[in-house]
Amino acid sequence: MKKTIISLIAILLLISPVMASADEPVGDAGLAPFPELATSTVFKAQVLSVIKEQEQSRSNGQKYTQQDVLLKALDGDIKGQEITYYGIGDIDVLSSMYVKPGDKVFMLASPSIDGSTQYYITDHVRSGNLLLMCIIFVLLILWVGKKQGAKSLIALILSFVIIMAIIIPMILHGYSPVAVAVFGSVLILAVIIYLTWGWTQKSHIAMLSIIASLIVTGIASWFFTAFTKLTGTASEDIMSLLSVGTFVVDFRGLLLAGMILGTVGVLDDVIISQISSVEQLKEANPNLSSLELIKRTSKIGIDHLSSMTNTLFLAYAGAALPLLCLFYVKQEPFLSFSQIINNEMISTEIVRTLVGSICLTLAVPISTFSAAYFLKGKK
Repeated sequence: MKKTIISLIAILLLISPVMASADEPVGDAGLAPFPELATSTVFKAQVLSVIKEQEQSRSNGQKYTQQDVLLKALDGDIKGQEITYYGIGDIDVLSSMYVKPGDKVFMLASPSIDGSTQYYITDHVRSGNLLLMCIIFVLLILWVGKKQGAKSLIALILSFVIIMAIIIPMILHGYSPVAVAVFGSVLILAVIIYLTWGWTQKSHIAMLSIIASLIVTGIASWFFTAFTKLTGTASEDIMSLLSVGTFVVDFRGLLLAGMILGTVGVLDDVIISQISSVEQLKEANPNLSSLELIKRTSKIGIDHLSSMTNTLFLAYAGAALPLLCLFYVKQEPFLSFSQIINNEMISTEIVRTLVGSICLTLAVPISTFSAAYFLKGKK
């Protein structure tokens, strides 16, 4: 029922501009309909000069700078034309940016009802900077990792392709996000493991352990999401998805899929480490029984687990740092600790961290038992 209501609201929001611009008179009888406006366009521009800048203060004492800027369009229908952006005014735009001559930015040309065009700076052009960072990253990986580094880069690229070409399109086409996430995770980890170890028994054991761990993760994420009554609609990203497309997406399933994918990065590390530990112990002392092998390897896994769990927590905490600041806001609706942790955005991050930690914890015995059984035999 809740999903149906949300869908109806989204549809109404999407069609309301169409209804407002229809040929029927709007408001009182006899009023002329609103004229149809041209579509807004986005283009790149370069800052030529800062005409004027002015420092302002917010109510909390925070300083910010407003600017009037002269720019030159770099593409689009007005390529080569100079544009003046008036950023100084009474309106405090939190997302306003500080620019300097030479900066490249994206601009939005928005037609007004009187026929004029308003221009807004929407974002910096960062593609060149990002490309430079990627080149530095690739060179460092190849320099430090040599052949193994090249393999890791190939695995990284293939993981990106799997996410963008398989996982996301399948979810947007209505497939179960959880099933797609498990399937995609298996593909990603298969690429990583078989590139690292080749077609070996150790690789097969790792894949068996990964599939079992991912199934456990899927069940745990489904159970705890239902147990805590999370809807998956608390994120602003979900609202953005609703506003830009007509996709039919299972929001709770999308939340579960995110939890599963979030554990993949550390899951392979734990499983590979455990299997390698079993193999090394077996080679060092072939007379160890399977039980002794499991005991010794489990101790290694427990030590590794503490750091991996902390890594997972810090990764989620870093991504959710603005949410964690709510613990110190002390304003409605975040006055008490109870109000904060019961907020769905906070609860989602807590459940996400706990599900990932549970998956890692269970991955240790799963991979240890599998490796001890298949590498050692049935002693």
